[in-house]
Amino acid sequence: SVMMEVIRIIKAAGLQPKRTIRIALWSGEEQGLLGSRGYVKNHFADPADMVLKPDHAKVSAYYNLDNGTGRVRGIYLQGNAAAGPIFSKWLESFYELDAKTVTIDNTGGTDHQAFDAVGIPGFQFIQDEIEYDTRTHHTNMDTYDHLVPEDLKQAATIIAAFVYNTAQLDTKIPRQELPKPRPAGGRNF
Repeated sequence: SVMMEVIRIIKAAGLQPKRTIRIALWSGEEQGLLGSRGYVKNHFADPADMVLKPDHAKVSAYYNLDNGTGRVRGIYLQGNAAAGPIFSKWLESFYELDAKTVTIDNTGGTDHQAFDAVGIPGFQFIQDEIEYDTRTHHTNMDTYDHLVPEDLKQAATIIAAFVYNTAQLDTKIPRQELPKPRPAGGRNF
C-alpha cells in the first residue's frame, strides 16, 4: 500500500518523471526471496553465471520497504558509499519527519538482496519496528488494525521523493563492482 501511495503522490503532484518508475509486490520473501529472485533472474541476470541481460543496464536503483508499518528513519547503503552523499542530500528535506540516517551498513533478509546480487543497487529503508518481533508479525494476528496510518504516510512521502529524484538524475545511482558468478549449490544471495 505504501508503494501504491508513492505512485499516487507523484501523479497527484503532476510530476512527469524522466524515467519509468516501477513498483512490485513480491511473493515468497519469507521462503527465500523467491519472487524477487525469480524476477531478477528472468529480467536482469542469473547470479550463477552473471551474464547480464539488456534490461540490467536500464535500472538505476531498487528501493525496498519491508517492515510493514513504522516510520522511515533513513536508509541502509548496503556498502554503497558513493550513494551516501546523494541520499543524505535527499533526506535533508525530511529531517523534521525524523528521517536522518544514512548508514553504510547492510541489512539482510529483504528483497533488495536479489538486486544487489546481480549488481543493481538495492536499498532497504530503516524503519521503526512496530510489533515486528512480537507474536503479531507474520501471524494471523498481523492485520490492518495494527497499521499506523501516520507512519505509512510519512514512509510514502519519503519514498516518493527517493524514486522521483532517482528518475530525474542524469546518471544512474552509483554502482558497486559487479559481483562474481556464484554457481548453483552455493548461496546466491
